[in-house]
Amino acid sequence: MSDNADIDYAELANRIRGWALALGFQATGISDADLGQHEARLEAWLGENRHGSMEWMARHGRKRSRPGELLPGTRRIISVRMDYLPEPAADSWSVMADGRLGFVSRYALGRDYHKLLRKRLQQLADRIRKAIGDFGYRAFVDSAPVMEKPLAAQAGLGWQGKHTNLLHQKTGSWFFLGELFTDLPLPVDEAGQDHCGSCRRCIDACPTGAITGPYRLDARKCISYLTIEHDGPIPERYRRAMGNRIYGCDDCQLVCPWNKFARPSEQTDFHPRHGLDQAELIELFAWSEADFLDRMAGSAIRRIGHERWLRNLAVALGNAPKSSAAVTALKARQDHPSALVREHVNWALAHQSGKARHQ
Repeated sequence: MSDNADIDYAELANRIRGWALALGFQATGISDADLGQHEARLEAWLGENRHGSMEWMARHGRKRSRPGELLPGTRRIISVRMDYLPEPAADSWSVMADGRLGFVSRYALGRDYHKLLRKRLQQLADRIRKAIGDFGYRAFVDSAPVMEKPLAAQAGLGWQGKHTNLLHQKTGSWFFLGELFTDLPLPVDEAGQDHCGSCRRCIDACPTGAITGPYRLDARKCISYLTIEHDGPIPERYRRAMGNRIYGCDDCQLVCPWNKFARPSEQTDFHPRHGLDQAELIELFAWSEADFLDRMAGSAIRRIGHERWLRNLAVALGNAPKSSAAVTALKARQDHPSALVREHVNWALAHQSGKARHQ
């Protein structure tokens, strides 16, 4: 455990912010490891099964709300923010309004953020080690039982909005978070203050009613969960509401008034690849598994696999404007080896033909 009396930890904290900024992080904050106020809320959420099939959310017990159990010796968490809003991307609302196109959440249009942020966090740790010598640490980027949003809020990087995403008054919510758990006794920052007020735009805008109330999210209804984390059939009651959203959903962020202050990312890695910001559904549905794996190499989308990719696209094609081209594309997958794909294709064909039962 690092506690060197010769180190000026206040000065070190300021240097860490400077190093993080030079590494491409837009903000840095420091918090202690106490998440006691969030533990009961997390356990209640899990107890209500609002995490759906994300069993990994409960697998690690209280390590998620007790950083010191996840990494013994943890005294402080350095939280960092990296903006990802891709400046050259097609307008989100315009894409969603065109049923022939597939909408991909803005965070996934470019390269996978996990590796990029983790590499930068490691570089930050290397800079700290070079300045003070060895210390205990571990970097996390959405890859372990870490309550990244409450930690970032405690570190002053913003507050959790009514949609449960982290918000900041000057930058909105279009950013990634990463953490460096450390055994350094650094001074902590003042926690962020809630500025949602009486606004409920995110609640009213959610296509499936997944935001069941202020600061309450039922993942089982969330389109991001259904298209990314959920590996089974998408419940029919949500398919029409999905529209042409084939990977994720940004509606709650798009309507948030604080996002008028969001700034485009300077990271070219987050710029759209393969035209995914406004790609045609029929073209994407025609990709073979080899095509999918090749074109999605280095993308967060690749981890859902080709089967779920086709499942999501089939739903979007079922919601698309009726056309012979859409029917032809769907029929080409009617005999797909996957029962999951076949079921969603048949649902889509029923809607394309106008023979679907009312939902």
